[in-house]
Amino acid sequence: MDFISTRGNNDKLTASQAIIKGISNDGGLYAPSYFPNITNKLKNFIDMTYSEIAFELLKEFLTDFKVDEIKNCIQNSYDEKFGYKNAVNIRKVNDSYFLELYHGHTLAFKDMALTIMPHLLKTSIEKIGINNEVVILTATSGDTGKAALEGFKDVENTKIIVFFPEDGVSAIQKLQMKTQKGKNTHVVGIRGNFDDAQSAVKDIFSDEKFSEELLENGYVLSSANSINIGRLLPQVVYYFYSYINLVSTGEINMYDKVNFVVPTGNFGNILAGYYAKKMGLPINKLICASNDNNVLYDFFNTGKYDKNRILKLTTSPSMDILISSNLERLLFEISDRNTATVKGLMNNLNSQGYYEIDSNMKRKLDSFHAEYSNEADVNSTIKNVFESFNYLVDTHTAVAYNCYKNYVQKTSDNTKTIIVSTASPYKFCEDVLKSLEHDTSNLDDFEIADKLQDLSKVKIPDSILRLKEDEIIHKNISDKDKLKIEIKKFLKV
Repeated sequence: MDFISTRGNNDKLTASQAIIKGISNDGGLYAPSYFPNITNKLKNFIDMTYSEIAFELLKEFLTDFKVDEIKNCIQNSYDEKFGYKNAVNIRKVNDSYFLELYHGHTLAFKDMALTIMPHLLKTSIEKIGINNEVVILTATSGDTGKAALEGFKDVENTKIIVFFPEDGVSAIQKLQMKTQKGKNTHVVGIRGNFDDAQSAVKDIFSDEKFSEELLENGYVLSSANSINIGRLLPQVVYYFYSYINLVSTGEINMYDKVNFVVPTGNFGNILAGYYAKKMGLPINKLICASNDNNVLYDFFNTGKYDKNRILKLTTSPSMDILISSNLERLLFEISDRNTATVKGLMNNLNSQGYYEIDSNMKRKLDSFHAEYSNEADVNSTIKNVFESFNYLVDTHTAVAYNCYKNYVQKTSDNTKTIIVSTASPYKFCEDVLKSLEHDTSNLDDFEIADKLQDLSKVKIPDSILRLKEDEIIHKNISDKDKLKIEIKKFLKV
């Protein structure tokens, strides 16, 4: 298995090389040279643990890793860090199945990949024999930052720098990052939004002069965002695991098709589902759920991707994104891997702020259906799901569930459907409590959490409770065009 750039760089990298490099020199993202079809192996997954399924899938891609190396990475990841033996919980609610991906340390789905990625990176470094220290550079809309910081904390031969929009994350998300311990961690709030942070980080990766300067000082850059293939591939696992769980519990028969509804902004989570389908998982539709920043909804319905709009700050901030980086990998597939086409589209996005795909590419979007939810929809969905089913969901999951209801109303599709639930309600407890029509005025974040616990009888996670006592360590705030200064300051370059 090789990994190739979406934009035409002729380099063919091994898995370990692609994981370390993160992004190609031409600005493209790395994609697998082919998708192994494992349809006939699905029946062997019955009764396998999450870790066992992870091994069966990852070994198809990490072909330059030894078997024991892959197993060690998995064993060090999906263990007591999670609240469930198999890392995730699948909860049947009415006629749907909620795939709860938030039972890790940081209470968000990013833990599913960012617990294993540091081990994959460390193994890759040892395998290639890199003597330089790897600097993980990450922009976050809220959840990736804390999960990456926790995953890479005190990992030997690495440093991690996280940039987040100072006014674009929830209070709990901000506290999680600013209290992060670890001698190799650095967190910076930026005056700007997530797209500003992400664009600046991608520009830094493309700046060869800056990379050379860091290299002269013993540092090499890599990324923990889902632009890194080592972050994306582990996300494929929970699509297979949840499908097998429905088979083993008798909810569906083997090879029945299912739908997945995925709340998404940067398109990495739902792209992992698309990769799962390319590998033979029986998926009917991948329902792309957006919030008021509905740039993806417009793309799937018109074929035009247009970021020329005002970013709206919503109660689902991890989706407040107008530049969906991982969509580039989908363009690569629906253009029949035509790198010139992808490069042209991305150049248009950079120069004009939009691009439009042709009719042939648009026809190949038939695996997807797109919907979006506005703020009123989110509020009413949280309230209705709790009052009807005694089930508490966060704002992002509410976006997904409302979009699913819209999809059913439009299509009458009765295919069994899995809602990808991406975060604990306690990461967004103020907005969740407000949706339940309870007053939050004059309450601090922890009093709000207490009130939500009293009302819902859902226990406050220990990691939230610990934030009460944790010291604010990271206090840096930077302009969006001065991130290189922050990096050099931290690295003492």
